[in-house]
Amino acid sequence: MRHGTTGRLSAQQGAVLFIALIVLVAMSLAGLALMRSVDTGTLIAGNLAFKQGAVNAGDSGVEQARNFLMSPPTGVSLDNDSMNYGYYATDQSGYDLLGVDPSKTPFPWSDSTKIMDGGTDAAGNHLQYVIHRMCESVGQVAGINCVRAANVAGASMSKGGVNYNSYGLSSSATVYFRVTVKVTGPRNTVSYVQAMMY
Repeated sequence: MRHGTTGRLSAQQGAVLFIALIVLVAMSLAGLALMRSVDTGTLIAGNLAFKQGAVNAGDSGVEQARNFLMSPPTGVSLDNDSMNYGYYATDQSGYDLLGVDPSKTPFPWSDSTKIMDGGTDAAGNHLQYVIHRMCESVGQVAGINCVRAANVAGASMSKGGVNYNSYGLSSSATVYFRVTVKVTGPRNTVSYVQAMMY
């Protein structure tokens, strides 16, 4: 009887070894899939961080454009184009600034004579920006169609009587400017930031 039992045990040990090898291969494949999933997640998180860094860097370009509008360089008029500073006195509605509208002409971001170079920050994000005055044509704002914001800060009114020669409230209108910043960062990151100001 002992010989029969020993024969059955040796046959069973071979089957267990085969099953153990199959389980080991399956566990190895599961481990590789888990490693690949973790690597992909890390890569996506890194790309999102670069994208967010590029968007944050765009604020610097908006600030540079604001400084230009607040105090234009000597000899520069906001009534006319000044491409050396990336400034246009018209809205240039026929251009696609963000690269999303195939029905319009792509804006020439690669032409250094038509944009303003905002420099490169410590993270390697390179800034370019343009400023568009939201008007249909160049010239003084008083005589052309522009997108304007009403400004009643200096309003005056008559109290105690009606003055038919003037309005009760006088207001002036200031024109809007659109600032578009293109940020090119590490790993071919490209972000656009737009701001309206007046």
